[in-house]
Amino acid sequence: MSKDRELVATLSQFTRQLLSTFEVHAALASLVSNVTQALDLIGCGVSLQADGRLKFITAAVDTVTVMERCQERYQQGPCEAAYAQGVIVAVTDVRTLTTEWPEFAAEAKRVGVAGAAGIPIRLGDVKIGALNLYAAHPRVWTADELAIAQLLADVAAAHIVSADRVRQLEDLTGQLRSALSSRVIIEQAKGIIAEARGINPDKAFDRIRAHARSHQVSVREVARAIIEVGLRV
Repeated sequence: MSKDRELVATLSQFTRQLLSTFEVHAALASLVSNVTQALDLIGCGVSLQADGRLKFITAAVDTVTVMERCQERYQQGPCEAAYAQGVIVAVTDVRTLTTEWPEFAAEAKRVGVAGAAGIPIRLGDVKIGALNLYAAHPRVWTADELAIAQLLADVAAAHIVSADRVRQLEDLTGQLRSALSSRVIIEQAKGIIAEARGINPDKAFDRIRAHARSHQVSVREVARAIIEVGLRV
């Protein structure tokens, strides 16, 4: 299979995987696997922004996990630089950068990493994180290789944002369902108390609410007790 056909196959496979799930961790695991294969790397990893810092999420192999943990601990390396600057940061041999990234360079030398590149994961102006590429030997990263990595990172970024929106919609739907259920229960309880006490529904609700406050429970809990166990307030 030619390199171009292999790239198309990789991108197609990755896109299909994203369409089959909204689980972000699964999508990122697929990202590191596909990028590693497409660019013939020893592995790659992903770190995402959390509370203003990059946090390690997933990696292809243990060696990459070590490097990603090092970046997270010291907030230094191509991943951190790519995230901070919003541009690709490619290094032929990170072992030589003992002044710029001393801990990262030392760890790379220890575990057998040389070439490294950080690819920003972002959607428009929104910074999401970074994808890190690792090679065992010094590597002059080509424009095509970096473009491939950026393309896959961009697809992943769109998926992450979509997944977040889906979760927000699911949360909102759940909240609306809960609110509707509570409303129905409270209305039933109001009717029961209004009939039992010979008062109108508004006054019945005042009694329910006062009972809830005095017993430090929710109005919904009082309403359920009225309906299910015969509480009268």
